[in-house]
Amino acid sequence: MHFYKMRSINGQVLKMKSTLPGVPLFQLYGENQAWPGTDLLHCESIEARSRLHHWEIKPHRHADLFQLLYVQRGQAQVEIEGTRREIREAALQVVPPLTVHGFRFSADIQGHVLTFGPALVADLEQRLGAPLAVLASAECYPLGKDRQRLHALIDTLQQEYQGNAPARAAMLQALVTALMVWISRRQQLGQPPRNRDERDQQLLGQYLRLVEAHYREHLSVEDFAARIGISSVQLNQLCRALAGQTALQVIHQRLLLEARRNLLYTRMGISQLSDSLGFSDPTYFARFFKRLTGQTANSYRKSAENT
Repeated sequence: MHFYKMRSINGQVLKMKSTLPGVPLFQLYGENQAWPGTDLLHCESIEARSRLHHWEIKPHRHADLFQLLYVQRGQAQVEIEGTRREIREAALQVVPPLTVHGFRFSADIQGHVLTFGPALVADLEQRLGAPLAVLASAECYPLGKDRQRLHALIDTLQQEYQGNAPARAAMLQALVTALMVWISRRQQLGQPPRNRDERDQQLLGQYLRLVEAHYREHLSVEDFAARIGISSVQLNQLCRALAGQTALQVIHQRLLLEARRNLLYTRMGISQLSDSLGFSDPTYFARFFKRLTGQTANSYRKSAENT
């Protein structure tokens, strides 16, 4: 496992072509070449990048990068998929890949942004013996009584990252692992006890990846279940137990998420949006959107513009 020092080119990240019109897709670059390995860690202060953009990072996405925003001091306005919230205390904000996110910071902001490549996450999962489900959702975790302990951990991680001391990679590996354990424990605090079999978690992960790849095709739950190698009844039981939704609701929520993204961040017309999401006609899409949200797509777009 190698940990690379990364820096931006001319203080910027490289803008890549986006699969979602209107929402930039970014990939960090460094050392005069693109992402030298998928297992790298990138660490920088919030101030280092945000001050170049007048303390505002506009909504964008990362293709396959996981990020942690560590707010130590100051205030941050976080926008995740069109929803805004304020961070006014020490906290860690998780940003999964492909999540549309943006930030606005106060000028006295202190903290760091940690970026993980997918192979680093896979290595952590192997070491911890379980999927890092905590990195799959954009949640915010206040540090509370652990504030000083987490500050010391992340400060040490930043120093190791910037330095070149002996056994640097091993130290970074240990620090990142400790950080992931803390976040995972915090996630589990508010959850009722569940008997999560490791195989069931793997099957659910497989289903979610298939939905991500094929949600525009409107495949049936039976089709997805067959690809995984289980029955539709088993898939529904799995989704209810581990995701709190039916298998069909998982598909519908993914379609709804993409519809909301396009309504918020693009000027795409309703017919064009309906077609891009694989609906047979705009009327069907309109009924789908209103049934799940309680308002029309146009009303949703207008209300978002007025906030």
